[in-house]
Amino acid sequence: MMQKEWVLAQRPPAEHLERYHGFGPILAQVLFNRGFEDPQAAQEFVTGQALSEDPFQLKDMDPAVARINDAIAERDSIAVYGDFDADGVCATALMTQTLRALGGDVMPYIPKRADEGYGLNTPALENLARRGVKLVLTVDCGIRSIVEVDAGMRAGLDIIVTDHHSIGPELPPALAVINPRQDGCAGEARLAGVGVAFMLAKALLLHRWATNRDDYPAGFRQSDLLDLVALGTVADVMPLNVGLNRRLVKHGLETINELRRPGIAALAKVAGLKPGSIRASHLGFGLGPRINAAGRLSSAMAAYELLAADSLEEAMPRAIELQSLNAQRQQLTRRAQAAISDQVGETGVRPLIFAGDENIQPGIVGLVAGRLTEAFYRPAVILEIGENESRASCRSIPEFNITRALDECADLLVRHGGHAMAAGFTVQNSNLDILKEALEQKAEDSLRGRELAPRLRIDSKIQLDDLTENLLRELDRLEPTGHENEKGTFLTNDLRILHCRRVGEDGRHLKLRVANDSSAQVDAIGFGLGDWAKQMPRRIDAAYHTEINEWGGRRSLQLHLLDIRPAAGAQKSLPT
Repeated sequence: MMQKEWVLAQRPPAEHLERYHGFGPILAQVLFNRGFEDPQAAQEFVTGQALSEDPFQLKDMDPAVARINDAIAERDSIAVYGDFDADGVCATALMTQTLRALGGDVMPYIPKRADEGYGLNTPALENLARRGVKLVLTVDCGIRSIVEVDAGMRAGLDIIVTDHHSIGPELPPALAVINPRQDGCAGEARLAGVGVAFMLAKALLLHRWATNRDDYPAGFRQSDLLDLVALGTVADVMPLNVGLNRRLVKHGLETINELRRPGIAALAKVAGLKPGSIRASHLGFGLGPRINAAGRLSSAMAAYELLAADSLEEAMPRAIELQSLNAQRQQLTRRAQAAISDQVGETGVRPLIFAGDENIQPGIVGLVAGRLTEAFYRPAVILEIGENESRASCRSIPEFNITRALDECADLLVRHGGHAMAAGFTVQNSNLDILKEALEQKAEDSLRGRELAPRLRIDSKIQLDDLTENLLRELDRLEPTGHENEKGTFLTNDLRILHCRRVGEDGRHLKLRVANDSSAQVDAIGFGLGDWAKQMPRRIDAAYHTEINEWGGRRSLQLHLLDIRPAAGAQKSLPT
């Protein structure tokens, strides 16, 4: 277990916290820690509801809407070309549903990860042109596909790119490029791919309402799309301290909990989620991985067909298929992680982990990279090694921008793209050794002299007696929580261990019952902390989230442990 660095937030002056009217001091402190140092901004963030952003603020929205409307009017065949992850699948379903409602002749296209790789590929575009497609609309991909867009345009296609990934030195030569990261774009820059697709859908619907209200699709509600936006945004780990993302997810969760979409209703059922109680965390750890499993191990079209299903009867077989694929994905990931960890152990942990295997499934390389980054706190590049080319997924740490490093090695790569913390690339095997050396050197130069350990940011030090139902209800106002808007993280010192045991598969998790000196007692669960049971001290300091545990019809407070330490002066370990 890697020791985390605990960073306790400084408490602002009491008179400043008193300005957060309507918030208790603990929630006010959490909001202050999230960057809302202005009480009014905090109030707007927590209570904001309206989705009033003008989609036409996004650069190239006008020409994109004009060309799509022409295609609908002329009955041109339109292809929605999406990525194979949850964000891309949700964006594909959203855009296809919208265009069909507006009368478009539209087909979805999602490439197969193993055969075609990430993003646009020239053979697929040329094949779409041969099939009579006139307009290709990308979602969640295409921003770095300079050569492929050019080839598609030369094949007779009009191409509109919508994406949210980082932009390279040049834009693809498309008819329109909608990416809020562009210079001179007034829209929110930190949307998911499905969020960008939603803004285009909203623009199309607003244009139809303004120009031909009599032909507006009957019964079509903008809110019917928000379940897909919420699912894709959370699954793609977009920041939820961004007001627009927060509001999109908040409204989307309302739609999800109503189970309006048969595919999501079926997926929630196989995942054991109850309507009315589904939260953002369930999207990230329950629904999202099952959607992703299709693209990782089979075809993402299975996930698309689930989300596009018209009835629960049609959706359930797809949901069961995704449930099975997700179980396979978990097993394959554990095996591959163990194999790559053995490689790392043999060579020693370097500033950057660069490893691969010709037997690793291409769909799980990103998961393995993420697990290794978490385990060793180093950037990780994991390759699926092919005969002539290899494909890699990269995960990084805040101290090292992996996409910038790849940009600096672009002459060695066939293609690449991503974000600061997650990226992917394709490379000729003849360049593998020199690429490995270059990336390792860049990591060495960037990380030299730094203490590399994951940071656990703690909002406030509190006592067990502070954990009342009123506090938990107030902390619920932070929802939806997730990336960059985590649940409140608290520290309580000197807790007595009343009971300790390992739970879960292979005893990976830790179950405790703890108490303070005033005899307040509470249960605690620590995922991945099972090894502590071998050396559990009699008293601990605990960093945790609060949650409600529902079991056997009973609800009780539980600490979700993030990390523990022996308390100062703690006696020797409990007997095993």
